[in-house]
Amino acid sequence: MREEDKKVFEDAVAAIRDEGRYRVFADIMRERGRFPHARLRVGDGEYRDIVVWCSNDYLGQGQSPEVLDAAHAALDKVGAGAGGTRNISGTTSYHVDLEKELADLHGKEGALLFTSGYVSNDATLSTLAKLFPDLWIFSDAQNHASMIEGIKRAKCERRIFRHNDIQHLEALINEAPADAPKLIAFESVYSMDGDTAPIEAICDIAQQYGAMTYLDEVHGVGLYGHNGGGVAERDGVMHRVDFIEGTLAKAFGTMGGYVTGPAAAIDAIRSTASGFIFTTSLAPSIAAAALESVRVVKACPHMRDRLAERAERLKALLRESGLPVMAESTTHIVPVQVGDAALAKQVSDALLFEHGIYVQPINYPTVPRGTERLRITPSPFHDDALMEQLVAALNAVWAKYVIGRAA
Repeated sequence: MREEDKKVFEDAVAAIRDEGRYRVFADIMRERGRFPHARLRVGDGEYRDIVVWCSNDYLGQGQSPEVLDAAHAALDKVGAGAGGTRNISGTTSYHVDLEKELADLHGKEGALLFTSGYVSNDATLSTLAKLFPDLWIFSDAQNHASMIEGIKRAKCERRIFRHNDIQHLEALINEAPADAPKLIAFESVYSMDGDTAPIEAICDIAQQYGAMTYLDEVHGVGLYGHNGGGVAERDGVMHRVDFIEGTLAKAFGTMGGYVTGPAAAIDAIRSTASGFIFTTSLAPSIAAAALESVRVVKACPHMRDRLAERAERLKALLRESGLPVMAESTTHIVPVQVGDAALAKQVSDALLFEHGIYVQPINYPTVPRGTERLRITPSPFHDDALMEQLVAALNAVWAKYVIGRAA
């Protein structure tokens, strides 16, 4: 590599460092059976105990004995890897049964597995435009990067409507030819602010203008609705949404993504999406673990009730302490506003190294500059004692670094 080429990389990283948003990955070892406790590596072979407050394993299913047993059984039965793409020797009964279970979870005719939620959004949205050459896509301004990337790659007409703004959405739809195929893409739970979409109102607009609907339930699936079908199930509108996309890496505690919808549509995506066709399928042990996790979560609404109670309890404690919990959140996500990248990193480091509490700072490009925050995600296993420790640590860190800096 030429020195001038190497300098391009060095300058790019230096610019990120200068903004205070250079990302450092915490080297942690989760401990089976002790969620949300883990160990942080602080030296060569040296670890310290921490409590994780920012995991997307919202229900602790990554540590569930039933899920782990299912993974071990599959590993012992069929081995480690899938051995190929889904088309070439990489489909097992675990994959097939998991797709049936996910379709049932969302009340759809079909489902298709992907290696991640990012890939499922990217591949599906870009493929829909290939199937509908004249497609117009209407995308919420706060959609996830994977949706944005898929829509960009679609290379079709696209319009961005203001976040959760139904009037703006309708105005934009009126710009499209009446007979053009249309798709509205949005999320159920917006993971950085913790607010939710007006799904019923969006479905009303879609019905009025003959648009398809594509809902990302990544942060809602498993956590809302009687069976864990997501916010759309909770709101009684799941049947009105054409495509529901989700992940296996959050409430279900494993990995992978999927999309559900009409059988003909799922078959067309399966047959044409390069992000599905040309990648090795999920390891059978992961598919087996996910299958068991979906079944457990569907059958256990008390998990969802406990998570909701924990989230509300934490928000109340933080607000009582005067900490700036973002008012937008109506869900299990608890964002605490900081507003500066370097300060968010300083606060996060202080929590981790001074108090043994791990909350990763969220900076640009995940959120807009000036809205940097700590994104706290309680689980059913974060008890009152852990919450009190967190609030006490946050108060101490806030007084030392945030209030002290302002003064």
